[in-house]
Amino acid sequence: MPSASEREDGAALPGACEVRRRSFLIFEAASRGETPHFRLRLERLEAAVRRVLAVTRRRYPDLEIPLHSRWRHFGAGGVDRARLVARGAERDEAARSRIELALLSVLCDAGAGPSWRYREDESGAVFARSEGLAVASLRAMEKGLFSADPRNPWRADAAALRALEADRLARAFQHRSDNPLAGFEGRLRLLRRLGETADPVFFGTPPGSPRRITSRGTPRLGNLYDHWLPRREGLSASEILDTLLSALSPIWPRIAGLPPGDFGRHPAVPGDGLVPFHKILQWLAYSLVEPLEAAGFRIVGLDALTGLAEYRNGGLFIDCGVIEPYDPGLLDRPLEITSEPVVEWRALTVALLDRLAEGVRARLGKTARELPLAKVLEGGSWAAGREIAVERRREGRPPLMILPDGITF
Repeated sequence: MPSASEREDGAALPGACEVRRRSFLIFEAASRGETPHFRLRLERLEAAVRRVLAVTRRRYPDLEIPLHSRWRHFGAGGVDRARLVARGAERDEAARSRIELALLSVLCDAGAGPSWRYREDESGAVFARSEGLAVASLRAMEKGLFSADPRNPWRADAAALRALEADRLARAFQHRSDNPLAGFEGRLRLLRRLGETADPVFFGTPPGSPRRITSRGTPRLGNLYDHWLPRREGLSASEILDTLLSALSPIWPRIAGLPPGDFGRHPAVPGDGLVPFHKILQWLAYSLVEPLEAAGFRIVGLDALTGLAEYRNGGLFIDCGVIEPYDPGLLDRPLEITSEPVVEWRALTVALLDRLAEGVRARLGKTARELPLAKVLEGGSWAAGREIAVERRREGRPPLMILPDGITF
């Protein structure tokens, strides 16, 4: 059988370099006017750069910009919830818990829908979209929803995920008929599959480690920390993503003959036509940098990861007119995530984010080392995409109507 990181034909799942390379093939085709769904108006990219600069300077006037990561959302409403995670635990154990929180919260962050809201009992504050999903997942973990050890709620293990009941997850996320969370069933299936397929190679007790790391030997998500521990002095972002692809690819369903995970097909890509995006797993890789660095890891090569091909970044380029549909009616039709127009739009988004980052750095006088792509996203492009969507459409919905599946974005 192929390993978890392989396709059925034995080929390895393409990593971040292939996300960028294949997206640029579609970008080059669009530059020649050879793509079927969207044209590029690169003369309008400057307007997008100016908008991102304005948002960045307003949000971070000292230009001390953190990484784009899930940890920003845990602080929604100005509350430092991150300090709650495994409070009082020693460094290694705290790192495992923080890895688990980031992992589960990112997996649950595949779009909430326009009407869903989460009311936090502890503060009375009400949150929507990504912030709501972040706060809901943190509070669920705090209550032990993902732990098989009642003595330690701040953990996530395979046994608890396998046994996760729909009504418990629905209560944790306040999913009801009058407050529907889009793609709820997809999220539930994803979490259960994670419990069913958790590979001891990544999530089991490492050789020589104390048994307290796991509960009755069940695989624990935070043991990724121990898997990476030998690379503490120089763990690359690409290695983090490759590990996540190997460890987590079995949880995704196979759609339309595609490999498991976040893939599409496009005729501008020679050969198999496959276009990988790995939006959720790259978002997770970015979100693991801070807990790993806090535990003494040195993370290198962050810009090997790409921009995130999702509706805020991609919506920015449509709303600024950089990406323009040949058929304006395309923006009014519900589209499947794997449909060719969506694949084309997402690939153009990945390529344009690299160009946008260059423009932002040039105007701020920063190098790529000083302002990596992850900080441009945070500064940045994601917030600018949300703002322009609110300006243009009711409830800030994205310009493309993507049918929610609860597992992609």
